[in-house]
Amino acid sequence: MGDLRAPEKRFRPELEGVRTVAAFLVAVYHIWIGSVSGGVDVFFIVSGYLITTSLLSKMEKNGRIHLIDYWLGLARRLFPIAFTVLLFTAVVSILIMPQVQWKQIIGGIFASALYFENWYLANSAVDYLAQNNQASPLQHFWALSLQGQFYLTWPFVVWLAYFLAKKVLGTPVRKTMLGVLAALFTLSISYSIFKTAVNQPWAYFDTFARVWEFSLGGILALLLPYLRLNKSVSTVMGWLGLAIICFTGILLPVSTVFPGYAALLPTGGVILVIIAAENSTRYGVDRLLGSKPFLYFGGMSYGFYLWHWPLLIFSYAYFDVEKVPLAGGLAIMAAAFVLSFLSVKVLETPVRNINIKQSKRKLAVVLVSLLFPLFCVNSVWAYYVSGQDHKEYDMKKYPGAMAISDGVKPAPGKKPVPSALAVKEDLPAFYDDPECFSGIEEEKVTKCSRGETKNPAHTIALVGGSHSGHWYPALEELAKKMKLEIEIYNKDACRFSSDDFDGLLNASCMDWNEKVLDMLKNDPPDVVFTTANVGAGDQVPEGYMEQWRKLEGITEVFAVRDNPAMEGDPPTCVEQKKDLEDCSMPRDKVLSEAIPWENTQGIPDNVTFADLSQYFCNDKSCPPVVGNVLVYRDYHHISTLYSRTMAGALKQPLMKSLE
Repeated sequence: MGDLRAPEKRFRPELEGVRTVAAFLVAVYHIWIGSVSGGVDVFFIVSGYLITTSLLSKMEKNGRIHLIDYWLGLARRLFPIAFTVLLFTAVVSILIMPQVQWKQIIGGIFASALYFENWYLANSAVDYLAQNNQASPLQHFWALSLQGQFYLTWPFVVWLAYFLAKKVLGTPVRKTMLGVLAALFTLSISYSIFKTAVNQPWAYFDTFARVWEFSLGGILALLLPYLRLNKSVSTVMGWLGLAIICFTGILLPVSTVFPGYAALLPTGGVILVIIAAENSTRYGVDRLLGSKPFLYFGGMSYGFYLWHWPLLIFSYAYFDVEKVPLAGGLAIMAAAFVLSFLSVKVLETPVRNINIKQSKRKLAVVLVSLLFPLFCVNSVWAYYVSGQDHKEYDMKKYPGAMAISDGVKPAPGKKPVPSALAVKEDLPAFYDDPECFSGIEEEKVTKCSRGETKNPAHTIALVGGSHSGHWYPALEELAKKMKLEIEIYNKDACRFSSDDFDGLLNASCMDWNEKVLDMLKNDPPDVVFTTANVGAGDQVPEGYMEQWRKLEGITEVFAVRDNPAMEGDPPTCVEQKKDLEDCSMPRDKVLSEAIPWENTQGIPDNVTFADLSQYFCNDKSCPPVVGNVLVYRDYHHISTLYSRTMAGALKQPLMKSLE
């Protein structure tokens, strides 16, 4: 039985041109359109095509792949510019990026240097408490990390196909490889479609949801010698493929529907281009993509991709803007091009010229010397940041809400606390215990007890999502004075409601609600503490009241009016603005005039309400700082310290409910 034909060994200039187009599109979409282009999917197909061809040829020729030589070859090509960009990003971030983002950036640098940034971002994407993180200057490294994982593991895929062909099945190597790649493609794209449907933010960064793109590039490499077209079809196909690559980002909302079946569009486009180039014609697309300008830029596309994103994010931070004008965008692209050119000439080329077979030790020393300063800078930075968390503050100088409830005058001339650096990490204490809360997608129902657990005077069940949970520090303070036991029933992004009235609650949340209701009936607390409305809503949702009715005759409900939601990120704004009024919100924009329960019919008799809006807004505006304390840790969650200072404000209405 004959094997598949090997493709003709030749330089394929159109692939450099495709890289040029992809890198340019990524930058243009990022800078001016503010969306994702699908250009990284093009990189994945090209990588799959080239690496499969190279590794399979080595395996057929030598019967093995020299892994150390192979990985060192990749490292000398990838590491010099990547580590330089990371070091540059660390230094500039310390100088100009808001402190509130420092921990996120530090983690991103470590993750990018070790090629797991895609998983780092995937976890952030589904971590409700981290979802308000702003764009990191390292975010684009997710694609490089995914490619690095592909480069690391693909030799084993080739080895598996070779082993099956020679030792198990007795089949031709290339046909066996085609079968292995087809199996990987089928498994991965099936998983990708499923995962994209149920959890798209995770799927976007998931390696397993992207393997099919690399597999497809490998399948193309194996079948390309058999794909013969007439000149007219080839010409049309090539230009159509280029058009698809260029306009995918406009035709599809790439960042919200990829990488499921929708990613077949840009990957199909690059496949059309490669097939057309194999059947070259006088007016074919390969004449453009293989031209000298495209070839020249293609050699710098890797560096250009790495440099453009941090330059864009730094321009946002330095100029305090959310968009850059045409001239500013062109300047960013020009700077990225110049830095890429210098990186290639000064770093990449000298390192790539080191002979692997003759100078392994020298190459290893050079690569470590590039990595060492990066890890030193980032480690020292991380150590400094870790020392800023969880500080204790003198409540006489930083009274927070007590400036209103108890008339404590804040010390003049003090910077607001916690610092922007610490406020994000200072979460309510129960989040330290994974048995005290459930994640967004988790189906488990947790219950844990805090406060006075041995001989409590009263038991309070804190029920709901993060907008219930951020009241825990206030209850924790009251627990000491009132001998309260706090039973925590918490699930991220989930409210205590019988229905999904605004489309924001997932299926696991609704299941959680049913189970929690049964638990409260079987072991009723004295009071269920929860929220009364959502944000600026002027009514109590029917789904809330239905849950409360089911507890009539069993327990009381204490419902607190939801806090206003701000715009942007208050800690960042307070850090950057001299006048705090610039960070305030008009009261009438974030808080309804009508008190929700006074505007709602059918409220059960077992409910006591508390309106604490005066601690978030004055008559005209809602400030980000009260009593020298940051009110918010992000745009809609109360900071832990401010919540703690709310204990006095919460005490009287809570006692009314308990009585």
